[in-house]
Amino acid sequence: MKLDRSSMLLYAVTDRTWLKGRSLADAVEEALRAGVTFLQLREKDLDYASFLELAREIKGITDKYGIPYVINDKVEVAMAVGADGVHVGQDDMAPEDVRKIIGPDKILGVSAQTVGQALLAEKKGADYIGVGSIFPTSTKPDAETVSFDTLKAICEAVSIPVVAIGGINKDNAMRLSGSGIDGIAVVSAIFAREDIATAVRELREAASRVVGHEL
Repeated sequence: MKLDRSSMLLYAVTDRTWLKGRSLADAVEEALRAGVTFLQLREKDLDYASFLELAREIKGITDKYGIPYVINDKVEVAMAVGADGVHVGQDDMAPEDVRKIIGPDKILGVSAQTVGQALLAEKKGADYIGVGSIFPTSTKPDAETVSFDTLKAICEAVSIPVVAIGGINKDNAMRLSGSGIDGIAVVSAIFAREDIATAVRELREAASRVVGHEL
């Protein structure tokens, strides 16, 4: 599956720590049913076997809804379960090395905080850029924030889709209008909510206004 720019509109990144005992599969299914357009499985503390089992379970759900599905950092897990691609940060495997492993047809996302990082990621094979943290976030409390001007400059510099991430919710998303982003990526704004479906619908409406898409 190659990347369709419109699929970046509402990009969900998983985090089981918000779920209060609810299964991730159940939360993901509710989110996708309500309108999430892209899913990244992010697990930093699971052993390989557990991560593999979870990744395979989530793939069954993303396949059901036809939603692009990438794995954060763990290239071997992504390949083992047949995920649509991989997302890596600046401290993970180099994009060109990931591309060699996953081949030309898988999706490769790369995190960037500067224009230089974004341009290099595009040159090295990235299909989209994730820019953040845009606002302070409890998910990554030590993350440095990226200014609106830098976000806009990144969007103008690269030819591939850009999604903003970090502390974004339905109330502050409109502050990103005019930046040129193709979508918003959220973690707790979906997975920390009791009513995930309502959260997703509100976020998708906000994202559509920011990006300028018709609902």
